[in-house]
Amino acid sequence: TERGGPFDMSVVSYDSIIFSVLMGVLGCFLLWKAASKATSGVPGRFQAAVEILVEMVESEAKGIVHNANSRKLVAPLALTVFVWIFLLNAMDLLPVDLLPAIWQWIVGAAGGDPHHAYMRSVPTADLSVTMGLSLGVLITCLVYNVKIKGLGGWAHELIAAPFGDHWALYPFNFLMQIIEFVAKTVSHGMRLFGNMYAGELIFLLIALLGGAFASVGLGTGIALSLLHIIAGSAWAIFHILIITLQAFVFMMLTLVYIGQAHDSH
Repeated sequence: TERGGPFDMSVVSYDSIIFSVLMGVLGCFLLWKAASKATSGVPGRFQAAVEILVEMVESEAKGIVHNANSRKLVAPLALTVFVWIFLLNAMDLLPVDLLPAIWQWIVGAAGGDPHHAYMRSVPTADLSVTMGLSLGVLITCLVYNVKIKGLGGWAHELIAAPFGDHWALYPFNFLMQIIEFVAKTVSHGMRLFGNMYAGELIFLLIALLGGAFASVGLGTGIALSLLHIIAGSAWAIFHILIITLQAFVFMMLTLVYIGQAHDSH
């Protein structure tokens, strides 16, 4: 899909949608595989890793969302968010030009123009994807606000908090509530996008070192190519921490926002 930049919302990003669906299917398959092979005996390494992950998410959900009935949905939701976003982020560990080069070759072999065959292979480096995820969390929070407090109770909270239940303060309370919802949603999506987009740019800059032969001498080109290998490997190793941390942060904020929907002001 040809786009004007990361903030171009004028076209549908089919590549981001396709990779998001594929990673979602892969995540569901991995969790299903772990559940289908689960045994009460000594677990294998894969089952043990999944059990540790599930217990970690369940523990965090218990500490934030105190409604046991809500946790029946919220805990699996948080687990899905973590696994899905981790897999989306992990697409950044593939060689930065591998999938776009394969796509250009396919388009060229089909008789199209490969020079206009664009592809974004890291969905979370696409603002439309991260904002879509944060909007999903917002909708979940709104549903739980109504479910826990009732439509009337939540409507009253919108105008009675945070400054107090007085008719003169109702407009200011409502404005602050709307600002809070908007700020949480925008920051939720922008945080994930900003980190992954910056990481993708660094991979692109490092990859440019590999093409140094085209513009510099042989000796300098070899030196830059070696630097490209060393820097790329070091950044990829460090990026494993980043993609995991960003998935964890997004999951934790999801739990916090849903937990706030259960609290009364």
